Amino acid sequence: MTISNQLIPGMTINITTKIYRVESCIKVSVSKGSPFIKAKLRDLITDEVIEKNFKIDQVLKEVSLVEHKIEYLYPEGKDYLFLDIDDLTQILVRPEILADRINFLKEGIRLKALFYGDSIFAVELPQYLELMVVKTESNKGNKLSVSTSSKQAEVETGAKIEVPLFVEVGDILKIDTTLNEFVQRV
Repeated sequence: MTISNQLIPGMTINITTKIYRVESCIKVSVSKGSPFIKAKLRDLITDEVIEKNFKIDQVLKEVSLVEHKIEYLYPEGKDYLFLDIDDLTQILVRPEILADRINFLKEGIRLKALFYGDSIFAVELPQYLELMVVKTESNKGNKLSVSTSSKQAEVETGAKIEVPLFVEVGDILKIDTTLNEFVQRV
């Protein structure tokens, strides 16, 4: 348990069976009425950010998330199958937890997963991945002009990113997965 005026960014709390990470919090003093704590909270399943107000000294349930290294294996129906590297168990992860990170999943990629009990609440890709280009816009016929300095490319995982005109099919690219951006050709 923790008290609302002890909240700090990065802390994880449980509110009505949902797990939130505190993004920011401030104490608000008003001329009329009682002061309160205003917090921005990120839902660890939906990645939605909400604002919530707490009374001063309101008791909150702090939770500890356990970090595991997991490795992507393959899609299993609507879910995705991973291997927990620590204890070699297989874990099914729902697509809503992966969100747009699904676009960067490739067999063998290792991710960081945050568990609360037996449930995964968040996954984190490595910041940089090296992926092969499988499709690009052609320089002819797509109305790419001299002033255009980039084109769209699709990499082997299905992600689409903007790349410089010199990138061709078969090139290996270093991609920043947090910004969904081209970094360099490898």
